[in-house]
Amino acid sequence: MIGGNKVFVVDDEESVVDSIRFVLESEGYEVESFTDPREMLDRGRSPMCGCLITDIRMPGMSGLDMHDRLLATGVSLPTIVVTGHGEVPDAVRAIKAGCLDFIQKPWSNAALLERVRAAMQMDQDQRNVREEQAEVLARFEALTSRERQVMAGVVEGRLNKQIATELGLSHKTIEVHRAHVMKKMGAASLAVLVRMAIMIESATAAAKSA
Repeated sequence: MIGGNKVFVVDDEESVVDSIRFVLESEGYEVESFTDPREMLDRGRSPMCGCLITDIRMPGMSGLDMHDRLLATGVSLPTIVVTGHGEVPDAVRAIKAGCLDFIQKPWSNAALLERVRAAMQMDQDQRNVREEQAEVLARFEALTSRERQVMAGVVEGRLNKQIATELGLSHKTIEVHRAHVMKKMGAASLAVLVRMAIMIESATAAAKSA
């Protein structure tokens, strides 16, 4: 099994599912497959890592509808949609809706594996970002209210003496608070602290819009 993640395959044609499973398992991937999108939605209520391959047109529910419903439940898997002849416009719409890529029937094994590798790497990258973001938020929560004020001034580019004047504190006190901020946040430089501040702002905005 590669990386401990799964490739989830959803297609109403068992022959297609079997074909994809054979190719991927031959390369060391773990595969979980479904012939009904609703089964995938039920499975999607539990945590998942990896990527999703789905037919774009299936009886009762399209692959794109299933993708959207998974997103609504908090499941975000890099998705590759499978299309038949004449369905490329649908695939383009799927890409615009957030799917990673599409592949046309009949495909080559090399093309399928190339897309799966890209999807798996994207999933890993996204999880790395989420883990880093969670760590940064935890560090920020550990700051005192005064340290957060000082951090805000620092990342906005203000000098210690300017921050001291704004907060009604001594220059020396600001220096101490600034040192505490850098240590608690684990920031080796001002550039790193600014990057963390941007990450915190992005996470806060996303939480408010959710």
